[in-house]
Amino acid sequence: MSTAPRKTARRRATPAEPALRYRVEVLSVQSHLFAVTLEIDRPAAKQRVALPVWIPGSYLVREFSQHLQRLNASQGGQPLHARQLDKHRWEIETLGDTDGPQTLTVRCEIYAFDASVRTAFLDGTRGFFNATSLCLMVPGRDEEPCALDIAPGQAPAGWQVATGLRAEQVDAQGFGRYIAPHYDELADCPVEMGTFWRGEFEACGVPHRFVVSGAGAWFDGQRLLDDTRRICEEQIRFWHGDGPPPFADYLFMLHASADGYGGLEHRNSTALIAQRSDLPKLTGSPDKPPALKATDGYTTLLGLISHEYFHTWNVKRLRPAEFARYDYNTENHTELLWFFEGFTSYYDDLFLKRAGLIDDTCYLQLVSKTINQVQQSPGRLVQSAAQASFDAWTKYYRVGENTPNATVSYYTKGALIAMCFDLTLRTEGRHSLDDVMRALWQRTGGGPMREADVSMVLKRLGGRSFAAELGDWVHGTGALPLTRLLEQQGAKVHQEKTPLAQRLGLRVSENGGLVLKNVLRGGAAEAAGMAAGDEWLGIEFAPAQRGGEVEAWRVRRLDEVAMLRGQRTQLTALVSRDGRLLRCPLQWPGEEQAVRLSVGDAPRLARWLAKAAPATP
Repeated sequence: MSTAPRKTARRRATPAEPALRYRVEVLSVQSHLFAVTLEIDRPAAKQRVALPVWIPGSYLVREFSQHLQRLNASQGGQPLHARQLDKHRWEIETLGDTDGPQTLTVRCEIYAFDASVRTAFLDGTRGFFNATSLCLMVPGRDEEPCALDIAPGQAPAGWQVATGLRAEQVDAQGFGRYIAPHYDELADCPVEMGTFWRGEFEACGVPHRFVVSGAGAWFDGQRLLDDTRRICEEQIRFWHGDGPPPFADYLFMLHASADGYGGLEHRNSTALIAQRSDLPKLTGSPDKPPALKATDGYTTLLGLISHEYFHTWNVKRLRPAEFARYDYNTENHTELLWFFEGFTSYYDDLFLKRAGLIDDTCYLQLVSKTINQVQQSPGRLVQSAAQASFDAWTKYYRVGENTPNATVSYYTKGALIAMCFDLTLRTEGRHSLDDVMRALWQRTGGGPMREADVSMVLKRLGGRSFAAELGDWVHGTGALPLTRLLEQQGAKVHQEKTPLAQRLGLRVSENGGLVLKNVLRGGAAEAAGMAAGDEWLGIEFAPAQRGGEVEAWRVRRLDEVAMLRGQRTQLTALVSRDGRLLRCPLQWPGEEQAVRLSVGDAPRLARWLAKAAPATP
């Protein structure tokens, strides 16, 4: 039996009101639930909605819809059936209306208890979300303006809101309406909620805000602002000289936690997580804080800030051609992450030096760490930087016991590739990688680019083809000419013993017992038959003379193994695997070498590490 469409009241959008309107409300901090409402004017007869499966900048299908519940739809108060099509899409059959289309309302709840920068989090201390985790897309209308209303709901008293979105009508705490010109910008502006520390500064005349959640009263916010401003000013001048950056304001959102670390870049903001102990601390003394060391947690935090800020240009604007339009429904592959993540990793610590936050020795120690990370990964001989970029979706973010044997990081290998190009250009002529980056920005208009653009700019500035270097360094698995290039630029290269775990070919956990996390390809442990997941219980030595007793010892740490073996080169490792006790004959390895850099020719080194020159006309 059919009936005439039910006449209901309609909500018509005013000319100034977007036809797509989202509302995010704190539903329950105890249950970690956001309530999300989407209103769609002029819906299709069979309107589809979808939740993204990934977030740009983090190359893994994360299936955000796993946290979505209680999705329902209505028009004018009349319930409609929402049919789920697959893991992240729904179809709603809407009502007809002789007087014009009605507003379709879709409601759902989102469970939010992931404290990373990639998803959403809510408890009694703070809230955080990316729109990709909460806000359903409307296929075919992703270029339309949309509104986001952020409501406190059941949020604790005193909570505030911080976001890079443009505010249209908000209260003193930041709750209210924000506007995005399209879904991409909505997705690109995370939201922080809670009672957080606030600070502001200007860099090259541009307002910057900083909010920090989770900090203690000992936190030195002014030092963080001052140091961050120096980084920002160096990077703006690097790209634009005395010109303005491509954003009117910028927001840093930092959550300080017990043991977290990470960041995610956005066009006019970044979300950061760092260990609480890495924050700068009030000293109570007028003396200047001591010089930063490579091992300081605050150095690590400043490097993260520098990295994510540099992404404002390199990946959010200057970006792979494959990212000209994001497809939120599936993987977006590119072979260029060695450039966008790796070159950014090269510049992040370099800008700490150029901003005067670390000295030459500290910077060279950070470079040494990167070199050793790559050199100590057997996967560098298996996977090229370009392959690592393409395989990010299936390998980089899916870490397993065989990861170091099969993969290389496009962050660290890409940073070393950037350094090789930089030092080669400096050695052969008057240009540097700085000039390459600015020339790429001008060539592409700060937009999509391909590897061919890199090749052409290198050829123009370097006066010759760099096809061989691109082939060997980016698409090959051979060694990079690091020693020669570093020494030509004033660094001195030393060879030192590697840590014991590396010499044995192991990565271990010593928390309550000696457990093998990774067994590295070609190492002594692999040759002995040891495997990831084994618990190393003890060691045995053959009797010193015929008829003597076997010598056996319990071990809980690697340094105990080294102490007990003495000068003996043969021993038996006693391991537990799947409930069985196994004996693994181990040949003690020879010495391996790690790299340590120091200042050699100081004037030449200074020219390499000098402050950024004005942008090329």
